[in-house]
Amino acid sequence: MCAAIENPSKWEVRGVIRFLWAKKLSAADIHRELCAVYGPNIMSEGVVRQWVRVFKDGRTNIHDESRSGRPSVVSADLTKEINEKIHLLRNFTISQLLEHLPNISRTVLYETVTGK
Repeated sequence: MCAAIENPSKWEVRGVIRFLWAKKLSAADIHRELCAVYGPNIMSEGVVRQWVRVFKDGRTNIHDESRSGRPSVVSADLTKEINEKIHLLRNFTISQLLEHLPNISRTVLYETVTGK
């Protein structure tokens, strides 16, 4: 048996699904192949069936399509402003930064500071 590939990107897995579908494998067979290579928790058979259906309908792109929704609040200007406050305060807490940057949520500030 092959060694399992850990942490594949979703585009890699979709590419494999598209490739195996082009080879005329059924969704169940594709799912078995994915589980054999990537491990049993890679993707459910239902999701594989959805992607096979999408490829049958003519989709060729394996990447996510752009979606409307809430835009990111983190911009280059915001990051610069946060960095300036960090350098100004040196020993700071998130609560102290929030006092200086009241227009930013605690979560966004925390994720920006910690680099998540």
